[in-house]
Amino acid sequence: MEPCWKLALCFVGLGVASGGAGREGRYIAAVYEHESVLSPNPAALVDRRAALALMARNLDIYEQQVVAAAGQGAQIIVFPEDGIHGFNFTRRSIYPYLDLFLPAHSVEWNPCRAPRLFNDTEVLQRLSCMALKNKIFLVANLGTKQACEHVDPHCPSDGRYQFNTNVVFDADGALVATYRKHNLYFEDAFDSPPEADYVLFDTPFAGKFGIFTCFDILFFEPAVNLVRQYNVKQVVYPTAWMNQLPLLSAVEFQQAFATAFNINVLAANIHHPALGMTGSGIYTPVKSFIYHNMQSSGGKLIVAEIPVITPDHKTSLESNKILGENLYHSYSMFTSASMDDQVCYKEGQEVPCRVSQSEESLPPFYAEMMYDNFTFVPVQEDKGELKVCANTLCCYLRYQRAASTHELYALGAFDGLHTVHGTYYVQACALVKCGGLRFSSCGQEVTDATASIDFQLWANMSTPYVFPLLLTSGVTLEFADRMGWKNDHYFISKNGTSSGLLTAALYGRWYEKD
Repeated sequence: MEPCWKLALCFVGLGVASGGAGREGRYIAAVYEHESVLSPNPAALVDRRAALALMARNLDIYEQQVVAAAGQGAQIIVFPEDGIHGFNFTRRSIYPYLDLFLPAHSVEWNPCRAPRLFNDTEVLQRLSCMALKNKIFLVANLGTKQACEHVDPHCPSDGRYQFNTNVVFDADGALVATYRKHNLYFEDAFDSPPEADYVLFDTPFAGKFGIFTCFDILFFEPAVNLVRQYNVKQVVYPTAWMNQLPLLSAVEFQQAFATAFNINVLAANIHHPALGMTGSGIYTPVKSFIYHNMQSSGGKLIVAEIPVITPDHKTSLESNKILGENLYHSYSMFTSASMDDQVCYKEGQEVPCRVSQSEESLPPFYAEMMYDNFTFVPVQEDKGELKVCANTLCCYLRYQRAASTHELYALGAFDGLHTVHGTYYVQACALVKCGGLRFSSCGQEVTDATASIDFQLWANMSTPYVFPLLLTSGVTLEFADRMGWKNDHYFISKNGTSSGLLTAALYGRWYEKD
């Protein structure tokens, strides 16, 4: 891939106050989606000087973005994974790019104020000075190294650990947090730490933040355990995420994570559209400020003022009532006159008492989606009810199209172990737009749709960890009207979307069965 050196000094300003501070109970956050300057040959062996020269080109861009964010009043800025050194290195070729790993909990150090305290910390010093000069908390990702003895049973044969590391500097430039990525994604250059890190850092404007990286978001350790065990309500999230529609585009799952746990997520992705990499945002449980662009080159700075979420907020994983609504009341968006007389719902019953005759005889079909073999039923009418099951999972859909369109949708279910590009157990119910009019096209990656659909989707999920996905045409986001648990079923409902529906799904992670 041809590296692109273009720098875009642009931002999205959203209710931003001046003066470097948010209003009481709110704070101003920034994330930067960075098109990194890449090594033309990452497998080549270079010296430290050459490695620093390449990383300096990315750090120059970082510095300009820190200045721009601080000028918009941002109190914290997050940069993406792999943004400073790039990717596709071997274990040997990345070594000159590595700074020394220094656990923040074991050393009090301000690299900008004490630059000669440790060797091989040039990148840390530069980041520290950016934070200090602009009086901003700064979160960045870099590669680090740590010598180890062979008496350590986990010590690699070359006598050193190499970590994919997030670092956090406070507004005075002090190193306040270091996090080592636990769930590596085909990263031969790096080691997973012997034990998962649970890393928190405190801020004067929003209290406690948690931190993890990219692929970590799909696993219980450390991401979910960190959020639950420490009651974290603000998360910073550097990532280098390759989008995979229809269920795992970056902005789609980032929002779902924020919604499921009722937290704020500051997510910075890398920008390389040719590799399917884009999608960053500042997410709250009720509003998101995102950037997803598969056409243009250059970076993007997002700045937004958001509320501080306090630890007493309930999450959709903890409460049976979300937004004061329950599953039975969510049916009220459809009146009895709007549906066929054959369809009925009984008081307190959470599944249809029968399926509309027009669709009850439709046989299921099978198609690959996300490398998994989903069981589908087609959505062929303008309104109706459908059911599809896979193993122990049954998914139910009640829907009505705003107008007829020549588009095929299908309701799919998968309950099993995902084994491609990672191994993890998934329970998924998904209403998706198909790639064409043939059943075999269902599950394909689709980015545009015209059909606006009112729907309620619910399922007997076996895991409490369910991430609600709602994606619309052009890979844009909307929020459900209602969602949550009722009588052992998780539900999501939406009374129409502002643009065509791409995906409405319940993505469950059954961590115990990984």
